[in-house]
Amino acid sequence: MTRWDTAKPAGAPAVVRCVHLLAALLTAAALGHTLWFGLAERGVALAFGALIAVGELARWGGGAGEREPAPLGAAGALAYALLGENAGHPTSHGVLQVTAVTVAAFLVGSVPHVALGRAPGLDHMARRVLSVGFAAVCFQPLYNSGKLGELVGYGPYYALWLVVVLALTALCDAVLAAALLSARTGWPYGPLLRDELRAMRGIGSAVGATGAVMALAVAVAGLWALPVFCLPLLLTQLSFRRYAAVRTTYRQTITSLARATEIAGYTPPGHARRVAALSRAVGRDLGLAGADLVVLEYAALMHDIGQLSLVDPVSEGATAVLPAAEQRRIALLGGAVVRQTGVLADVAMVVERQAEPYRDQPLTARIVRTANAYDEMARGEGPGGPLTALERLRLSTGHDHQPEVVESLARVLSRVGSGL
Repeated sequence: MTRWDTAKPAGAPAVVRCVHLLAALLTAAALGHTLWFGLAERGVALAFGALIAVGELARWGGGAGEREPAPLGAAGALAYALLGENAGHPTSHGVLQVTAVTVAAFLVGSVPHVALGRAPGLDHMARRVLSVGFAAVCFQPLYNSGKLGELVGYGPYYALWLVVVLALTALCDAVLAAALLSARTGWPYGPLLRDELRAMRGIGSAVGATGAVMALAVAVAGLWALPVFCLPLLLTQLSFRRYAAVRTTYRQTITSLARATEIAGYTPPGHARRVAALSRAVGRDLGLAGADLVVLEYAALMHDIGQLSLVDPVSEGATAVLPAAEQRRIALLGGAVVRQTGVLADVAMVVERQAEPYRDQPLTARIVRTANAYDEMARGEGPGGPLTALERLRLSTGHDHQPEVVESLARVLSRVGSGL
């Protein structure tokens, strides 16, 4: 992704500073309390600390697009937060010790990644601290005071309470993730939250379920249950890593296909990449998320593939100067090529409908159409190119471009100071 899709307001927004400050205060209180009073049940604390540290060591990345790069570490932290007994003996660790052990193990496990230049971001660290702290607050005080046993007992309702706590913790983490991303990028909060909640059905549900199962297993069988119940999550992590590698290869293949028009001299270098990045940013601004963003990005990358059918390249690849019938022919041929590559059918549909009036197009096609027109108009216009291109787009909103998409484009460009 390029600068349009990663644009951030200058300085840390107030929401980000508040989240970081809250996590820092909780961390300071937890470490101070633990250093002063010492660890309760040291063996249990060290076992869970080692599990979390190993999980952090085994994390697969930690990039901006990865919601949970260390599922084993997250599951271990949740299990410790929800631990009430060890082999039938009640535990007495509280919220602050859970937070302190999680933070210490997180830092230990992150040392090799920091040395390799893959340090986890502050937002990820703050979310981990606050989410685990939230789970511990929901469980530990009630358990240690005996009120949890009075309210739900220690049978099926006890397990149900763990599920409720996990669901609330997942919601807390999704709210924090969406708020931080929205504050940093200016993207709409609602679609980001829906995207985070959808993601919980994948690796998030596996993390939560493993955390609850480990807490229940340790309560009955003791610490020997930890390595046994870690195995399913390790296999899940391996599967997700392979899936991520397949997706990366798939995207690289599409990017290579999109460059065919550049290599053949039909479009300027970098045009498809710029249109894709700008389309994705506009889609984010208009509230698209998840699969819709993937379709939008792939369609933007391959929107010019139909130009390979032309005997003579159009100057600068600007097909807008061609007759409407020729534009539709190129768009249909491009869609046919996309279908032959095995890419998603929705991507082919967006490519095919590029030459239609915008009122007949889906939103994704409207976005690609406007982003493509902007990149074509802004080239070769000197310092005033972006402003001139945007004004021309605004003047053509009656038939060629949707006004809301053009104004979204203006907002995206203004965030990166594109001379507007």
